[in-house]
Amino acid sequence: MNNTKKNHFGKTLVGITLSLSVAFSGSMLVAPQSAHAATVSGTSVANKVIATGKHFLGVRYQFGASSGKTNAFDCSSFTQYVFKQNGISLPRSSRQQAKVGTAVSKSKLQPGDLVFSDTNHDGVINHVGIYMGNGKVLHTYKVGVGVTISNFSGSAWDRTFVTARRVI
Repeated sequence: MNNTKKNHFGKTLVGITLSLSVAFSGSMLVAPQSAHAATVSGTSVANKVIATGKHFLGVRYQFGASSGKTNAFDCSSFTQYVFKQNGISLPRSSRQQAKVGTAVSKSKLQPGDLVFSDTNHDGVINHVGIYMGNGKVLHTYKVGVGVTISNFSGSAWDRTFVTARRVI
C-alpha cells in the first residue's frame, strides 16, 4: 500500500509539473505576439493615413478652408480630414491639435506623427503636417503649392518645430 501511495503521489506531481510548464510556456509565447500586433496595427494605420493624404497631392491651399471639404485645405483642415477618414478625430486648428495625443520628441518621430511649428516666430503654433518618415512631411502651407511632400529635416518647419504628437 505504501508503494501505491508513493506511485500515485509521483504521478500527480509529474502531472502538475507538466501542466504548469505548458501553462507558463504558452503564456510566454502569447505576450510577444500581442505586443507585435499593436506595433503592426499602429504602423498600418499610419500607412493608411499617409496614403489617404497622398490622394490629395496638389489640392489647393486656402487659409481657413472649411472642415470636411476636399477642394481646398489649410494645414489643419487637411490633417483633420485625413485622420478622420482613418477613424481618428482631431480638433480643427493646429493649436488645438497640438494638445491631443501623446507628446513625441523630434528624435523619436514615427510615420503618422503630427509635427507642429511656429513659422511666424511669435510663440504661437501656426502649422501642422504629417511626418512620413525619412525626414519627409506631408502637408499644405502655401497658395500655388497646395498639398505636397516636403523635406522636414533642415526645413523652416524643422527650425521652428514646437512639438509633435502621436495620435495613432
